[in-house]
Amino acid sequence: MNQGSEPASQASDVDALDSYSQTVMRVAATVTPHVAALEMSAARRNGRVRVGAGSAVLFTEDGYLLTNSHVVAGTDKGHAVFADGSRMDLELVGADPLSDLAVVHGRAPRIPPAQFGAAESLRVGQLVVAVGNPLGLAGSVTAGVVSGLGRAIPVWAGGNRRVIEDVIQTDAALNPGNSGGALADTHSRIVGINTAVAGAGLGLAIPINATTRRIIAALLADGRVRRAYLGLVSTPTRLTPSAVIRTGQRDALRVVEVLPGSPADKAGLTAGDILLAAGGRPVSDAESLQRLLFADAIGEPLQLAVLRDGKEVHLTAVPEEMTNNGK
Repeated sequence: MNQGSEPASQASDVDALDSYSQTVMRVAATVTPHVAALEMSAARRNGRVRVGAGSAVLFTEDGYLLTNSHVVAGTDKGHAVFADGSRMDLELVGADPLSDLAVVHGRAPRIPPAQFGAAESLRVGQLVVAVGNPLGLAGSVTAGVVSGLGRAIPVWAGGNRRVIEDVIQTDAALNPGNSGGALADTHSRIVGINTAVAGAGLGLAIPINATTRRIIAALLADGRVRRAYLGLVSTPTRLTPSAVIRTGQRDALRVVEVLPGSPADKAGLTAGDILLAAGGRPVSDAESLQRLLFADAIGEPLQLAVLRDGKEVHLTAVPEEMTNNGK
């Protein structure tokens, strides 16, 4: 019976592999035309000099592309080359180092824009496909799974360390040049912008979510993002059963670090606190807090509900404007 079952088992394995391949090929064929190889330059005494290179994703019909802030740092112009060989001259519209996102603009291309998805819908283990231009190899495609969600990576702006939260972790192979490229789901929707390689088998991407869309809108309108600043680093946490009963919510944010002299520090927050709510709204992940901290929150009292040593504590923080050389 074992011999008789082997062909059926082998056929099943082949079918599964073929289904996986077909999915990756379909996503690659759909997404690759929207992803360009990016080369950015800056004016120097001896003329324009190449400063940054990576990838970018076309997201509007009139020639706006999304990439990483670190790819365009110190530049103002450049060009993009798409998979079909078409070339587009670019100008920097705006960059936001604290989300590692930037927007560049060129003439309206013949290529249609990519479709954004929602990173909130991702699940650990879900298949994702990365498209970019690693090591100058245009239109490179790798596939893997979502290895983790809610990760945090450090960034530096104005000599100060910050943390990008809610980052997507994937094992899809990423290399230098993938930065700014697309991370797509199986429906060919862009759910992340590949941003860094943290180690062997570990890639990271900035999620496309409500906060990201607000950042993109600010870059398009003003070329920069005004933010309110609390000065804490947090991670999602599941509440204990007793805390669930007492608070009425299952998830919250554990405060990992409070920056000295920050509004969070002045309000009395400390590492180890469980942040339940801000401004009367429950917070369960970094995005739920970040969406409260844009320009309209600067200088306005923000009520915080905190679980500390099993007791609920109420604090008031006054967010300040985040600056490049200050907070």
